[in-house]
Amino acid sequence: MNLGIKLNLRANGAKTSSFRAAWLVCAFLAGVASTSLAAAVSGPASQRAAQSFDLAFKEFKLKNGLRVILAEDHSAPTYSISVIYNVGSRDERPGRTGFAHLFEHMLFQGSENVGKGEHFILVQINGGRANGTTNADRTNYYETLPANQLELGIFLEADRMRAPSITQANFDNQRQTVQEERRQNYDNRPYGKTYEAVIETAYDNFAYKHSTIGSMEDLNAATLADAAEFSRTYYAPNNAVLTLVGDFNIEAALKLIKKYFEDIPAQPPPPLPDVSEPAQAAERRRTIDDAFARSPRIDIVYKIPPGHTDDWYALAVLGEVLSSGASSRLYQKFVKDTEMAQSVSAGTDERRGPSLFWFSVTARPGIDLAALEKAVYEEVARLENEIIGDWELDKVRMQIRRERAQQLYSTRRRANSLGHYAVYYNDPGLINSVWKKYGEVTKADIQRVARSYFKDINRTVVITMPKPQATRGAPQAR
Repeated sequence: MNLGIKLNLRANGAKTSSFRAAWLVCAFLAGVASTSLAAAVSGPASQRAAQSFDLAFKEFKLKNGLRVILAEDHSAPTYSISVIYNVGSRDERPGRTGFAHLFEHMLFQGSENVGKGEHFILVQINGGRANGTTNADRTNYYETLPANQLELGIFLEADRMRAPSITQANFDNQRQTVQEERRQNYDNRPYGKTYEAVIETAYDNFAYKHSTIGSMEDLNAATLADAAEFSRTYYAPNNAVLTLVGDFNIEAALKLIKKYFEDIPAQPPPPLPDVSEPAQAAERRRTIDDAFARSPRIDIVYKIPPGHTDDWYALAVLGEVLSSGASSRLYQKFVKDTEMAQSVSAGTDERRGPSLFWFSVTARPGIDLAALEKAVYEEVARLENEIIGDWELDKVRMQIRRERAQQLYSTRRRANSLGHYAVYYNDPGLINSVWKKYGEVTKADIQRVARSYFKDINRTVVITMPKPQATRGAPQAR
């Protein structure tokens, strides 16, 4: 699903019987360590009906401003730690795009008490996994480790918050790594530059107008002094949220967190970025050539409200109605019935500021692009003029229930979700209540938001065309 809350994380697998696996899932969802599994499975029907599937957690704040969220769960002998910093590419300035992502890489290069490359090594030799990600609105780091290594995960995150190894050698090395990442994911792959073309055309405000990966020119222009200032400004305890989920005692965990984090000095609050967007007055269009694409693609986006607003939830559900699964409207029309498209998708992105509703259609060879684009607008008009079917909304609601179970299954997903909602919306409790927001969306809501936002003047269209291959010269006569 694409409900705007997926974190693209993988739970660690385990070999177990199907009954045991189902048993553990129930325990994970319950989030209540004191409830025995046997009682959850075999207890009275009234007890099972009253059982809460909400995640229980406690919240604390250290003297230096670090926000700490702890969820104790003894279902498995593991835990996950996540530290989310309130900084993303929206905080960058012109001429320094890609810096938030570049600095994310820097924090894996060692710190005061951890050598270069040792962070991953220490996690892996203790049976754990670690990674970090950056987007427009935040940067996060996370580890999953055995329960007997609780102090290790806390120490590692504290050490790199306190004193990351910001050296010229590390900086140059990671700049080259990010530039290679850009080549692989943007410059040298089919449709790699389409995303940048869309946001550059749709947005007016610089905060969301550029990609998180940044430009080659800006990455080359970045300096070590920039890195030091970025660290001081944004990588401070009062600009971060630490979440811990899994097999630990809350009092013991909090004691360790205070031991390693509380003497890290706070910094002045960083400036809040302006992410406001002026109202769009007319349709915007752009066509780009792509040497790696083999089929034309049409991307159509509409500006919509920020995440966690009533209209955003309605649009998120609408996206599922349009393109979730083989029974969805767009798949049935464009891929199966008319065979106009190789693939089609629709849905919201989730930003803390103005977001986008995105249609993306990859055409089959020989299809008239104007006719294909017109067919998309016919589906938009259908939404505006007809109420969707009961079965379509019921299907999405069932998918939302499944997504909730998946969201709560692993400690890593729960830790990242708690931090996500705390940083984005100052409400970690959304991990329990956000599902109701989707469930409250009605068929009338879906028609209303389609009429409100899918207007011609609110539309940006980017067409990606395969770039003709260079024609080889005719062989010379001998």
